[in-house]
Amino acid sequence: MRARIHVGPSELTFHLDDEVLICQPDAKMSSNMQQGYFIADTRLVSGYRLMISRNLPVLINSSPVTDNTGRFEFTNEGFIDDSGTEVPPHTLHLRLDRVLSRGVHEDYRLTNYSDRTLSLRLEVSVESDFADIFDVKLNRLQRRGLINSAWDSAGATLTNIFTNGSFMRGVQFQASGGCLATYANGGISFHITIQPRETWRTCLLWRPIFDGNLLPTTDSCNDLLSLANQSDPIEQWMEDSTVFSTSNMAVNAAVDEALQDLIGLRMRLHIPKASPATLDETVDGDMWLPAAGVPWFVSIFGRDALLTSMQALHVSYKFAEASVKALSLLQADSYDDERDMQPGKIQHELRRGELSELGLIPHTPYYGTHDATPLFVLAVASTWDWHANLSQISNLRQHVDAALAWIERDGDQDGDGIQEYATRSRKGYFNQCWKDDGTAIVHADGSLPELPIATCENQGLVVAAKRSWADVLENAYGERIAAQKLRDQADRLSEIIEEKFFWEDQGTYYLGLDGKKRPIESVASNAGHLLLYGSIDQDRAKSVAARLFEADMWSGWGIRTLSSDHPSYNPFSYQLGSVWPHDNVLIAAGLRRYGFDSEAQRIAKAMFDASECFVYHRLPELFAGLQRDLGSFPVQYLGANVPQAWASGAVLQLLSVLLGLEANASEGMLRISPALPDWLERVTLSGLPIGENRIDITVERLSDDSHRLNVGRNNRVQILLDEGGSPSFGF
Repeated sequence: MRARIHVGPSELTFHLDDEVLICQPDAKMSSNMQQGYFIADTRLVSGYRLMISRNLPVLINSSPVTDNTGRFEFTNEGFIDDSGTEVPPHTLHLRLDRVLSRGVHEDYRLTNYSDRTLSLRLEVSVESDFADIFDVKLNRLQRRGLINSAWDSAGATLTNIFTNGSFMRGVQFQASGGCLATYANGGISFHITIQPRETWRTCLLWRPIFDGNLLPTTDSCNDLLSLANQSDPIEQWMEDSTVFSTSNMAVNAAVDEALQDLIGLRMRLHIPKASPATLDETVDGDMWLPAAGVPWFVSIFGRDALLTSMQALHVSYKFAEASVKALSLLQADSYDDERDMQPGKIQHELRRGELSELGLIPHTPYYGTHDATPLFVLAVASTWDWHANLSQISNLRQHVDAALAWIERDGDQDGDGIQEYATRSRKGYFNQCWKDDGTAIVHADGSLPELPIATCENQGLVVAAKRSWADVLENAYGERIAAQKLRDQADRLSEIIEEKFFWEDQGTYYLGLDGKKRPIESVASNAGHLLLYGSIDQDRAKSVAARLFEADMWSGWGIRTLSSDHPSYNPFSYQLGSVWPHDNVLIAAGLRRYGFDSEAQRIAKAMFDASECFVYHRLPELFAGLQRDLGSFPVQYLGANVPQAWASGAVLQLLSVLLGLEANASEGMLRISPALPDWLERVTLSGLPIGENRIDITVERLSDDSHRLNVGRNNRVQILLDEGGSPSFGF
């Protein structure tokens, strides 16, 4: 039996679209514990406490029921009620149900199991600080505006309003039914007379206020949790998505949880006034974007949305179609150095809180990432591979052309053929690769490189993006000359990678080049992404694969982001020695591409072993890079986002990697190059989408290490089993 590890403090987190509620198990919220109710990057409720006649209720149990609903069960210690009557311990039952749905609906039920009539007062204390999510995350709380509160006794409504110049947010608490509600000392009190065996009930609605407009909140409270489930479109998503089943129960649990989390992370696009897109442009109602992660990244991140979408192409096209469309609407069309914005560039991060709306941070949106733009090109091409929808691709072509133009113009600042990044903003991000923490890219002595920085994996990504789009140009449009031009550019960059980035002494590739084109001599996981992108020589790929599994890089739970021999190594850091599931699975896909199947299986085993240790079998954003031993378990990283989009996507991608799925929807073909390990003897995919078709397949590993393919439902798709083959791309 494996240990069961909780990720993060023992808090409960609920989320839906751009709403997040974080509370303690007893429903409390504290402003100094990064808790509260957030919507659109603003904390509307920062404090919450329940009392029964001045006594704290006793928590029995609490749990999320769905992503956006939860239940809290309480009883009582002995106390004296408001009339002087003794209330014996454990004779009251208080149930609180919470549902997020453009606000919060709280349903209270109090039952008296004593043998006497009681006079009680249920008090709900609430506070609102309207803090921006950046201030909350950094524990940098600062009041910049004014808060006004008003109680309407006739309507039993408390309204808190925050204003700072043009920025205005508010929240209204409305008591509904039950008995008379009063307000004093920051608390809404319900005065209750309750007979033996009687149940008293009331509701409290939290209604967000945006720019003077009250958002509609779920009013119905009959069978509230059932109602929330029925109104949630998750069931339709599940029906439209691939169903997975394997011979390994732990794998099944991890995959089921990852799929539920990924669907639960969907959010609608909210376009701000400062974006390139017009306000009337939107994404179709049933197409949702993957939020990057809960609780801190409940927003659209270009890199995260694109990568997650590609990880899940064999599950559903929905994320990919919505992500590329949304990001095309937000694609930059001019220069703005304060936002690191350049024509053709794909945004990094979009925020809608006080700091962004008042221009105190550049996230309106902010474009300080280098890899989102080539990822956009790659995502559009990869989506074509799986759905072959020419009209959708044609609608995006001008945006792909603009992205490719940015790669050639601003992505290569000095015209030497190397992709490099450097912020132009006073508040921009120093690092603009996937390891975007300000300390993540370091020289051998631990010092920060000077800008601009050219990381090795960004070069490989551009190689893959150009080659993939060249295939679309040739196969979808018949444009062979334009396709060959892109391939020639990709080949030249691949040559530069070999000439400038290979590190002979270590048998791997330099982490990057600094602003003076000096090698950044740090052994890191970035080099593994060059395998994924197919941008390096086969012999050197073998050397890179071996280097990734040496003791300083391989923790036993996965490949570390930085060598443990490096002076900056810290297993508890964000990106200087921790283990990231998505990083490992991308590397596993690259290993399979170059024929290193056993090494890819080692990573897959480590990831599924880790998931078996975490509660719900849910892989977090990252965990510590500590060495695995017989008594160990994966140690959490404090502050990890859980669930997180590309961690969930990584679990789903692992099955695609082990099966070696390679779609060519325009030709109606699916190539399968399986490398199932002995701990995963069978994988079944039902409803796998290939273009307009859905197929059912089962791949079995036989005793001689060969594989057998069984095909069920199949609508005109040619399925090729390629024993011993290497999938040309890992998505």
